[in-house]
Amino acid sequence: MTPRPASSWRRLILPVLCLLPVLAILVGLGTWQLQRLRWKTDLLAAFAVAEAGPPVPLADPPAPYAKVFADGQFLHDKEARFGAEVRGNTLGTHLVTPLQREGAAPILVDRGWVPMEGGVIARPEGPVRVEGYIRPGETASWTSATGSPASRTFYTFDPAAIGEAVALAAPAPYGLVAMGPQSGLLPQPAQHMPQPTNSHLGYVITWYGLALAALGVFIAWARTRLGPDQRR
Repeated sequence: MTPRPASSWRRLILPVLCLLPVLAILVGLGTWQLQRLRWKTDLLAAFAVAEAGPPVPLADPPAPYAKVFADGQFLHDKEARFGAEVRGNTLGTHLVTPLQREGAAPILVDRGWVPMEGGVIARPEGPVRVEGYIRPGETASWTSATGSPASRTFYTFDPAAIGEAVALAAPAPYGLVAMGPQSGLLPQPAQHMPQPTNSHLGYVITWYGLALAALGVFIAWARTRLGPDQRR
């Protein structure tokens, strides 16, 4: 078998240099999604354990998405609206009310969904106990929808920004999403812990598959390029 001349192999140098960064990017994206898959799987498992167990007393700082309960008194004059959500044919939002706690920072409670217009909202007075899960605070980015502090309407759950708008001093840097049975009253609290989708395995297969496909196409092309009819 006659070895191919060095000039034939030199024809592959530039294509290889172009292929390597493409493969690095595709494999890197696949590896990143694999890490996200492990993180999401562990997170969903933690949600399942938390939902199956009873709530525990709120302690500072709490673990993200821990299932807890907190005692205090609602400050209904400082409530705000967060986000937008359609249920059935009705556009609504989430009612956020500060819970004043004894000896601890007030915490913003997402009491649940209410329609944008109409509906009789229950506003309990006096001491209350709220059960739910911890929602980590967020920071608005340039892609975030713009809220209106003047009308107490927000699309980013930023406790500091919401607290400033409702004249609430030093709220906790996280929130509490109330959970409870569906009673037909307003607000309608969350029924379950968060249930995010886990589609990372599909992304892993996609990115690694594209890397293999790119490598396969290159090998097929290179074999043609280095075929007997290409030796000169």
